[in-house]
This record gives sequence, C-alpha cells and structure tokens, in this order.
Amino acid sequence: MLSSVKADLEKDTPIRELKLTTGEARVIANYQFLSAKPLLIVVNIGEDQLPQAVSLEAELNSRYSRPKCRIITLCGQLEMELAQLDNDAAEGFRAEFGIKESGLDRTIKLSYELLGLISFFTTASGEVKAWSIQSGTTALKAAGKIHSDMERGFIRAEVISYGDSVKCGSVAEARQKGFLRLEGKDYIVQDGDVITFLFNV
Repeated sequence: MLSSVKADLEKDTPIRELKLTTGEARVIANYQFLSAKPLLIVVNIGEDQLPQAVSLEAELNSRYSRPKCRIITLCGQLEMELAQLDNDAAEGFRAEFGIKESGLDRTIKLSYELLGLISFFTTASGEVKAWSIQSGTTALKAAGKIHSDMERGFIRAEVISYGDSVKCGSVAEARQKGFLRLEGKDYIVQDGDVITFLFNV
C-alpha cells in the first residue's frame, strides 16, 4: 500500500486527495504524513484590498479548489491592531471595514470544518467546558470522551441545543422553559449541544 501512495505522491497527488478505504486511512494515519492532513491556506492581504476580500477569496477557492483544502483571506496588520482593543471598539472597527468576524474566529471555524470536528458543552459546579469530537459522534461515544466510566455506565443524555440556551440566557432557564430533551446512546451530538450525561457504574 505504501508503494502505491508513494507513486501517487510522485505524481503530485497529496494523500488527502486519495480515495483510501477506512483500513488504509487508519494505517496511513499512524505515519502522520503532512500531505494526509487537510490544508487551510491563509492569504494575508493589505487594508486597501479589504473591500475585495470576499470576491478575492471566492476567486482563489474556485481557481485552486482541491479536496480537503480551503483558502481564506485576512489582513494580518489590521487583525493585530484590533486584537489590542477591547471587544466593543474592535467590533466597531470591523463594522467600518465590513468584516463580520475576527480572523482568528474564522480560522478556528474553518479548521474545525476541515478536520470534521464539532464541540459540545458540559456544565458542572458553575464551570462550562467545551469538548471537541468528530462530527457524527453518538452521545455514548461523546460521554466516553469525558471519561470511560461515563461511556460504560451510560443511561441517557440531557440535551439543550446551543440556540435554545443562548435564547433563554442560561441552561437553567432553558431547562425551566422545557427546551431540555432526553436522548439515548444513539443520539448524534450536534455542534454546540449543552449536555448532561446520566450514568451509573
């Protein structure tokens, strides 16, 4: 198999673009080849190019479109200056330049997308914690991400969607308004879910 991958690499085809079976992908993952990883290209543009940032990004993505590869544009100088301001002032400047979100936030979101990751949240003793998992993960496996005992003794998951918790202002308020759902082990965790796992070991 490695000789076949080597032949493709010699034809300038990165591993991320190969059609590998699940077993082959698992074997290749052990080698940590750089060309097997998704690629995010960040193009640094000047402030004078900001009005064309969206069209430039679309053009670059259509021209250089490849599987598991994305291109984004941002103005590094402006991002550095905005990072030194408080949130309200930074938002005001972004609005002036027509920028909807920070370059850091966009980079993180696109990185998650390329890696096929989502986050869910847990709350305990007033502390909120985010957990990263592969998209398509069941509640049972998500519980195991926190602790193997939670997966082994899984009973059910109490789930509140991110949108409902934001709309209500707190998890407690969302619970009072009836937005809490009880889900079983086969529930597919959604990005932003706030979950309390009930388990017994």
